[in-house]
Amino acid sequence: MLAPLPIRDGVAPSYLWLPPGSWPDMLGFLTEHFRHVDAATWIDRMQRGEVRFADGSEILPASAYRRGHCMFYYREIAHETPIPFAASILYQDAHVLVADKPHFLPVTPGGRFVKETLLVRLKHSTGLSDLVPIHRLDRETAGVVIFSHNPATRGLYQSMFQQRAMRKLYHALAPVVPSLVLPLTRHSRIEKGEPFFRMAECAGPTNAETEIALLEQHNGLGLYALRPHTGRQHQLRVHMAALGMPILNDDFYPHALPCKQDDVSRPLQLLAKQITFVDPLNGLERRFESERNLAFPLPLSD
Repeated sequence: MLAPLPIRDGVAPSYLWLPPGSWPDMLGFLTEHFRHVDAATWIDRMQRGEVRFADGSEILPASAYRRGHCMFYYREIAHETPIPFAASILYQDAHVLVADKPHFLPVTPGGRFVKETLLVRLKHSTGLSDLVPIHRLDRETAGVVIFSHNPATRGLYQSMFQQRAMRKLYHALAPVVPSLVLPLTRHSRIEKGEPFFRMAECAGPTNAETEIALLEQHNGLGLYALRPHTGRQHQLRVHMAALGMPILNDDFYPHALPCKQDDVSRPLQLLAKQITFVDPLNGLERRFESERNLAFPLPLSD
């Protein structure tokens, strides 16, 4: 289904299938469904022609509610927090684009971020309207992210992640536990925990596996190589914390700290350092490596 609204400043329009229900008009539905957006804001968007049905017809305040139809609109955030770090492009061809993401920058729009995301920034700078990330990377994590921008070959690259055919290497800074014999492989079951944004190890069949090796150490901290064999949310952070060596500056594990604004001087010390795979189009091995590095913190001066 083609969107009736163009990409604007790198931001693609959002869409919503109208649910069952009865509302006197579209304005009544929108103000009830999106309680954080007031009627004046929707009227302004409608007057700009930026709220439309899938057939391209404009949605006006008095437009009849069309249950089961699809509407398009732009998500707008009045005061979006600027992310003061830039991404770079490591590689680009006719099919994929590989980016080197900084800490704190989300990959895709969501929550309080729309324009301040890697996807929107890249769409705006490259003009590639079909850009789509083919794997996940947490906002707090820096490093390599692969995008597809050719719909004809996208499925081939996506299937590599589904089949775990891409080999990933992460670097992390965390405490050294002298009693722990490394390298080791952590096997466990990870499921949704409490509060809702955390994951937790629990009883049951293994669904998460990570190889962990110590590369070097300094003043009680180690630089670790982490190789996940599975892709559970927060897997590396959960496994490291469970072993008694939580990743430096992790605000979620082993304990969730009170919510606060981002402290850009304390990024999570986790880096998606490298991705390696056999290209499904030509059979050649591809290896993409972040130009970023984790550095041991300087000792505090007296």
